[in-house]
Amino acid sequence: MDIIQQIVSGDVRTIARVLRDIDDELPSSRSVLQRLHPHTGKAHVIGFTGSPGVGKSSLVDQIATAYRKESKTVGILAVDPTSPFTGGAILGDRIRMQRHFLDPGVFIRSLATRGQFGGLSKSTNDMVNVLDAAGKDVVLVETVGVGQDEVEIANSAHTTVLVMVPGMGDDIQAIKAGVMEIGNIFVVNKADREGSRKTVRELMNLVEIGARRRNDENWEPQIVETEAVKGRGIDKLCETIESHKAYLQAAGSEKWREASQKRIRLQLLGALRDEAFRAILARIEKSGDSIDEIVRRIVARESDPYTVVQQIVDGLR
Repeated sequence: MDIIQQIVSGDVRTIARVLRDIDDELPSSRSVLQRLHPHTGKAHVIGFTGSPGVGKSSLVDQIATAYRKESKTVGILAVDPTSPFTGGAILGDRIRMQRHFLDPGVFIRSLATRGQFGGLSKSTNDMVNVLDAAGKDVVLVETVGVGQDEVEIANSAHTTVLVMVPGMGDDIQAIKAGVMEIGNIFVVNKADREGSRKTVRELMNLVEIGARRRNDENWEPQIVETEAVKGRGIDKLCETIESHKAYLQAAGSEKWREASQKRIRLQLLGALRDEAFRAILARIEKSGDSIDEIVRRIVARESDPYTVVQQIVDGLR
């Protein structure tokens, strides 16, 4: 069977192999992605972001369980911190989602940031497309949890869920991060903690303040309280996520298409950036120079980074 047919039919081994090749940036993965593109565009991509320790992994685990009860197939991409020794992902998310390993309707893949900023890895969107083409009804993307710069998920997901917990100063972080522009749904997890009602009230105030700044003024961000480890509030959260999807797909609405366009725009710019970088490196090597030699000259103060970059750019014209 052709590799594309294997992926579209949901063959787990083929999907895993292709995702590995994408993460390793093997040239062969590009042709696979090209041929898979006509099979994409159906899955509901849901992003989960928030500070470390707010319970994103536990929440994603519970959401996956809820969707499986509805017989929906689920793909999970969990972006983990990069190991300083191997460059791979520290697989904390897989440990929390062990009960799904034997479920053929759930596919879980951890991936490392590898120095990428914005809470996602460079290969995340390509992997989303593979799981989309494989027929997953829902693709859950969990960001690494690095703090206030995790805004890239808003351009990668149809629905963005921002997770907070009481007692961590999240109201201040929210103002700093400008999350009123990226959050479609706000979750106050670990709602059994003291101060949860205060956090909800502060979020309600922030939602009202942010109404003037939001890109989508027709959707008012919803606030849901959960206790992920106990499974409380999960049904309400799923209902809210589905309400946002229905809003995006409402008759005559352009919102779903706009969300998809943002994802493709992000992918296109990323692909252009990567290809341009490879072309520049190839041009440098072809000239008989090397990055190490360029660095040596800069360190010796024989040149400077700005002059070198300008010379390289001028050479491309």
